[in-house]
Amino acid sequence: MNLTTRRTSVCLAIGALILLATPQIQADPPSKTADSSEATESVAVLAGGCFWCTEAVFERMRGVNDVVSGYIGGHVENPTYQQVCGKKTGHAEAVQIFFDPAQTSFQELLEVFFKVHDPTTLNRQGEDVGPQYRSSIFYQDAEQKKIAEKYIEKLNQSREFRGPIVTLLEPAAKFYVAEEYHQDYYRRNPNAGYCQYVVANKVRKFNRTFGEKIKEDLK
Repeated sequence: MNLTTRRTSVCLAIGALILLATPQIQADPPSKTADSSEATESVAVLAGGCFWCTEAVFERMRGVNDVVSGYIGGHVENPTYQQVCGKKTGHAEAVQIFFDPAQTSFQELLEVFFKVHDPTTLNRQGEDVGPQYRSSIFYQDAEQKKIAEKYIEKLNQSREFRGPIVTLLEPAAKFYVAEEYHQDYYRRNPNAGYCQYVVANKVRKFNRTFGEKIKEDLK
């Protein structure tokens, strides 16, 4: 069984147990949303493969106040993890990043984003394959789109990657918060196989490359 199959099986099993144990209760989504964010806080939504990986990296970044895993960019309302894994809803696994623009910027988020995932593989990150694992930037406004376009152009011209960048620029759509057991997954399950072999590598790469961007209490 490969890591992707194992990851999906674990999630489905956990989800099934939660539903069986508490069929009348649905997990409340995090109280913070883009609509309730303070004036001094900005939002970015990035998709770079498994949201466990992306979330774990950005939770360590200075200036980031909160990271929420969820689904975006599809055509089905209130999608479940099982539906998204079925590859027919059009959603991407993504993270909603709430950050303080006085401490970090959208471009700095992009610098980290492009370092910790492969933006040259279409609908794929390693063994995770499918449209839900696409590389995409869901821009919130024209300014974010402009910054992303310029940064991608710069990366392509620098030939930092072996192939052209296939990261999509998609307008922000409704963001559906993922099931509660997906939130803070790496922090809660550091010894899980997928976390040890995949997520941990992303976190270590962030630590090596962006040591100055790590939150003080995590150094």
